[in-house]
Amino acid sequence: MKKTVLREYARLIARMGVNVQKGQEVWITASLDQPQFIETLVKECYSAGAKEVVVDWQHAPLTVLNSKYMTQKAMNEYKAWEVEKIKYQSDVLPARIYIDSDDPDALKDARQDKLAAEKIAKYPIRKPYLDAIDNKYQWCIAAVPSKAWAKKVFPDCSASVAVEKLWEAILYTSRAQCSPIDNWKNHNIDLHARCAYLNSLGLKYLEYSSSNGTNLKVELLENANFLAGSEKTLQGVEFNPNIPSEEIFTTPKAGSVEGIVYATKPLSYQGALIEDFYIKFANGKVSEVHAEKNEELLRQMVSMDDGAKMLGECALVPQNSPISNSNILFYNTLFDENASCHLALGRGFSNCIQNFEKYSQKDFDEMGVNTSMIHVDFMIGCDDMNIVGLTKDGRKIQIFKNGNWAF
Repeated sequence: MKKTVLREYARLIARMGVNVQKGQEVWITASLDQPQFIETLVKECYSAGAKEVVVDWQHAPLTVLNSKYMTQKAMNEYKAWEVEKIKYQSDVLPARIYIDSDDPDALKDARQDKLAAEKIAKYPIRKPYLDAIDNKYQWCIAAVPSKAWAKKVFPDCSASVAVEKLWEAILYTSRAQCSPIDNWKNHNIDLHARCAYLNSLGLKYLEYSSSNGTNLKVELLENANFLAGSEKTLQGVEFNPNIPSEEIFTTPKAGSVEGIVYATKPLSYQGALIEDFYIKFANGKVSEVHAEKNEELLRQMVSMDDGAKMLGECALVPQNSPISNSNILFYNTLFDENASCHLALGRGFSNCIQNFEKYSQKDFDEMGVNTSMIHVDFMIGCDDMNIVGLTKDGRKIQIFKNGNWAF
């Protein structure tokens, strides 16, 4: 891929993604797959005014080795320097960039039981800091191709050709070609207009149905808005948390969903793929799951904590969108969730609540914003997906018809 094109993509992430502020620290989390692009991104962050850019390098094979050879006690230990690190981040509020490039099967040989136990043990220590920074900093998830990921998406191509094809797909679906920043400004205008319409309807429930067996009714929070595209921190800094992004989402009422929903794409969770699965809800919580592949991992996921059994997000994405129209299965949630309507189990978004800056975490809990250590999106959209909204005054309004917007 041409250096000039990648520089434009890096500039998009730095200026429209996290919108680096003059004198702000930037922390980038990345794997070892694209060091040249990370150098370009670091330079663009400095050009945007960053005071310092820190890169946290990660390598999935090391996670596999640690899960096999470390004791559970050692994995669960939160060392003093690790606590100081997250405390520093909560004090300084750096802009956070997450560059996703992992092989979808990177952790398939890891000890998933030990990784889950580690997350459960460490979450109570991390949670106060996560709550303290919620809605106060800019963050953005974007992607670059690795050879392993590219070969998963394009198995019939050589590694070099597959990487180039995946670059092309990432840039196209991320609206990162031909004036990327202007593309995103226009895209945000369209997304925000659709949010305004949905927020004007006074919706109380969403009812999902499709021929694959999905039949689900979800209650929405009375004072929650639909959001999409760019968001703002409590300090008023605008940023785009996902590149790409086609979704319009809201936080439903925790513990108020009934029915069954069938996934329409594989779910990449903790470096392994869960495929051909359904989730059934009763009395507001997951009551039954089944998967043709990695069912035990799915069961583990919904057992991480009580909130993992409840919904934290309802997201609307038309089938007629760049990622869906590409006809590429990315095996990556960042992309596949933006090709399809999806739901998320786990943590809800407090910034969906009207005037969210006025409320405490306790207030959000009492309202019904779900709390959990996980937030996992899974895709449910399809060509015959119908979604009907039930309003507070008893009207029925078609939101989706045959997989696309009905308005």
